[in-house]
Amino acid sequence: MRNDKEPISKTEAKQLLERLVFDDERPQDWVQDVWGLSPTLGESGAKLLEVFEALIECCPDEKLENLIQIYYQDKL
Repeated sequence: MRNDKEPISKTEAKQLLERLVFDDERPQDWVQDVWGLSPTLGESGAKLLEVFEALIECCPDEKLENLIQIYYQDKL
C-alpha cells in the first residue's frame, strides 16, 4: 500500500483488490480453475467475478480506497 495522500486510481484499486481476493492468480484463471472442479461452481465464480468488476467500476474512488485500507489493515 502507498503512504502518500494522492488518491489511488480505479486501475490500482482493482489490482490491489484482485491481489487480496485472488492472491497472485489472474481472476479469469481462478474462474477457469473453479470451473474445472465443478461447472456449477464455475458458473457462480464467473458471476462473482462479473459483479466484483462492476462494483469496482461503480464505486466512488474514495470508498474504494477506504475499503482497501480496511482489508489490508486486517490482512497485516
